[in-house]
Amino acid sequence: AAPALALIALAGCSTGPADTTGAGIAASSAAPEAAAYPVTITHAHGETTIEKAPTRVATIGWADADVVAALGVVPVGAPKITWGGNANGSTDWFDAKATELGVQDGDIARYDDSAGIPFDDIAATSPDLILGLSSGVSKEDYDKLTKIAPVVPYTVAPWGTPWQDQLEAIGTALGRSAQAVEPEAATTQTLADAGAANPQIQGKSAAWAWFSPTDLSTIGLYTTADLRPQMLREFGLVDSPTVVELSTADPSAFSVNLPAEKASTLEADLVVFYAAEGTQAADIMGNALLGQIPALQKKQYVASADNAISLSMSLPSPLSVQTAVDVFLPKIVTA
Repeated sequence: AAPALALIALAGCSTGPADTTGAGIAASSAAPEAAAYPVTITHAHGETTIEKAPTRVATIGWADADVVAALGVVPVGAPKITWGGNANGSTDWFDAKATELGVQDGDIARYDDSAGIPFDDIAATSPDLILGLSSGVSKEDYDKLTKIAPVVPYTVAPWGTPWQDQLEAIGTALGRSAQAVEPEAATTQTLADAGAANPQIQGKSAAWAWFSPTDLSTIGLYTTADLRPQMLREFGLVDSPTVVELSTADPSAFSVNLPAEKASTLEADLVVFYAAEGTQAADIMGNALLGQIPALQKKQYVASADNAISLSMSLPSPLSVQTAVDVFLPKIVTA
């Protein structure tokens, strides 16, 4: 239910089932550090020891493939991006990096995880390491995956591992900690420059919401642990006091609900939400209760209808942040 909710709440051409034909790729721009192994990584489900440098890396978190590619390695398998993805079941920023590394996305096995983790398809890629830092993989599924290969899942909160922590952990797992320094520094500088160029949004409070077209009796709010509010903070905004208060009930949750009858209490200078069918700006503002959200009444909102661009905010990585800065940030500034 959690992965399904994640995809619904995000609103989180098929390459077919995974196979090993043409998928035996571990292209790399540099060799792993000689003294990196064995290495043990601590995570939410315990510890994983990697005995030697992996050569066939599969990913289960949607942003993990980005981080792997940012470190000069192309995964042998990765999930299809079924929400906000391109015709390849990928993203434009990943495809560009894969091409730079000499690999076409069609050469990478893309497995569909919309019904849950596709264990057989992952196993078919013969991985020697499975990465799920940007996932919410359960302990039960983690245990099943470890029968295929060593697994590194999220660190603390499901779907809430910051991009910096993803980069550090994956860099360690791949024996490329030194190579992780450059993309981290570059991405940090990109975000810092973006914030400095837009002083008018610094310190403004923000909430990222989602609405279900079949049930407008509640307002879904991403918690302070979720990647979307994390990205808003990277731009210099601060968490809505309402969201901060609701987030304290379960620090590991990525989403909480606020009853629609309390819409007027949603304290935020800016509200961002997904403008899908039935939850477009007119639908929400025209609702007797939801229309009482103060930021909506002030027209200080971003109703995001471009899923591909929204994906750069919900799955921040060294590859996607530039799109978030170039395309999504201006929407925030305008609002």
